[in-house]
Amino acid sequence: MGRVYNIGIIKGDGIGPEIIEEAIRVLDAVCVKSNIHIKYEEFLLGGAAIDATGVPLPEETIKGVAKCDAVLFGAIGGPKWDNLERHLRPETGLLGLRKAMGTYANLRPATVYDELINASSLKPRIIEGVDLMVVRELTGGIYFGQPREILEDKAYNTMVYTKEEVKRIAKVAFDIAMKRDKKLCSVDKANVLEVSQFWRDIVIEMAKDYPEVELTHMYVDNAAMQLIRNPKQFDVILTGNIFGDILSDAASMLSGSIGLLPSASTGSGVGLFEPIHGSAPDIAGQGIANPIATIASASMMLRYALGENEAADKIDNAIKRVLKDGYRTGDLSAFDAKEVCATTEMGSLIADYASR
Repeated sequence: MGRVYNIGIIKGDGIGPEIIEEAIRVLDAVCVKSNIHIKYEEFLLGGAAIDATGVPLPEETIKGVAKCDAVLFGAIGGPKWDNLERHLRPETGLLGLRKAMGTYANLRPATVYDELINASSLKPRIIEGVDLMVVRELTGGIYFGQPREILEDKAYNTMVYTKEEVKRIAKVAFDIAMKRDKKLCSVDKANVLEVSQFWRDIVIEMAKDYPEVELTHMYVDNAAMQLIRNPKQFDVILTGNIFGDILSDAASMLSGSIGLLPSASTGSGVGLFEPIHGSAPDIAGQGIANPIATIASASMMLRYALGENEAADKIDNAIKRVLKDGYRTGDLSAFDAKEVCATTEMGSLIADYASR
């Protein structure tokens, strides 16, 4: 019968349902070729969950995803829910799901496709050959720190990291660096933040276990500048939650479109795989969303959660072939497009190439 996996599906809001459908189409195509069988189960999160149940993260979703081998997720949020109290907003549901799943490590690759080198706002000589990985701590730091409060004349949040939280995310980054070019840059703000100095001291201590890895340190403001000035100097970037949130979005634009880049959230529980972009409610339902980031997220799911590297390679190579042959969604239509594709057309093309 082949290998069987249970995959949770969270379509979410906005363009989420559209791009998830194309990722499923590609997964089904490559799995037939690779003798893999996937059973899908859909769960609610975000605005769709609020509309159906009144809360952004239903208990049924938490219980359901815990039984899965991995979860493929689209996007959440939109202006419809922006005025709700914070604990009822879609984004709070996503933070809660990450925490419940133990997905403390967010892996965000930024790769420049040769076929789209002119899509970036940076000069080709700056970005040619860029292939880096941002490893972002995902369930600690200022987004989760207590206490936090809005008062009449001030508001405050607390940035907190424990030694164990830093050690476990650093281990992920060091292990990934060992499989790549053995270069790791830890990004912090140790010159002004005690929590960052704490972070840096722990990373330095852990480096003793990885003598082959070249460890460097960089302040986050300089790292943001260096990502634009000379991104090829980076291989693996390790950083905390809020810094990683900002830097990974900045790195995404090296490729020319946020619609191209996937992410994986892994850790002690079930992995969550999603595009780094948002729900784009302004284009939802128009059939013009770029599904490549979600399809690439499905590839990361095969590779990092299921260990199906051959199937993941088929998807990655299919994406490259589609781009090489000149097929583009609307966001990339100005860059050497032979044919501009709708969302479903792009998904069908990648599925066809992946199944060959």
